[in-house]
Amino acid sequence: MIFNSQDKESYVYKMFQSIAPTYDLLNKLMSFGLDKYWRYFVAKQADLKPGNKVLDVGAGTGRLSLELARSMDDQGTVVCMDFSENMLKKAEKDLEDHKYYDSLEFKVGNAMNIPFSDNEFEVATNALVLRNVEDISTVLSEMTRVIKPGGKVISLDLAKPKVKLFKYIYYLYLNNIVPLLGRIIYGKRGPYDYLPKSLKEFPNQDKLSQIHKDVGLINVQYYELTGGIVAVHVGEKPH
Repeated sequence: MIFNSQDKESYVYKMFQSIAPTYDLLNKLMSFGLDKYWRYFVAKQADLKPGNKVLDVGAGTGRLSLELARSMDDQGTVVCMDFSENMLKKAEKDLEDHKYYDSLEFKVGNAMNIPFSDNEFEVATNALVLRNVEDISTVLSEMTRVIKPGGKVISLDLAKPKVKLFKYIYYLYLNNIVPLLGRIIYGKRGPYDYLPKSLKEFPNQDKLSQIHKDVGLINVQYYELTGGIVAVHVGEKPH
């Protein structure tokens, strides 16, 4: 499976269909377990209230969806949406015995054309999604459309560290260790060779912040976590 930027959506779909069984393990190993903290931070920024309805776009195996449900203590609804059926099947299977499973709904859907009505959710989130889409603005516009006025769009993704030495070490790890780790656990080249390439073309924190503003979100700010290797962008839909 070789990445072809001319058909990014098809490539990403096939990639996630194939890596679904090992996705959570590799995320945990590659982030040294920090992915759990990142999801907790997103849920804190969402500031959900009992009875809220949340859309988790590109939810994958549902780990962020679960954290969002936990933050409402099973008194709200989180729609776990992804275009990879295999990722959603793994989410349902892995989470079916969890305390907050009844708060989750699973929906196959494309982030570029979200299959929900305008103003339906209090919050829409995405985690490690924007690097993988054909058009970031379209996805953020769709997320903004489906949230209520005053609601939040929250995006978590890999970022570009600004401290020179840390940046050097990080890219050394990303370009060499991550693909090797992926090949050892997944067993093939391709998916985890794509990861550093996807970051290279991805806008930095300030440019991504501007894209959030350009789609109509206000009070946009971002938080750099773990030395700036990831960032969480938060914006609000105007009343």
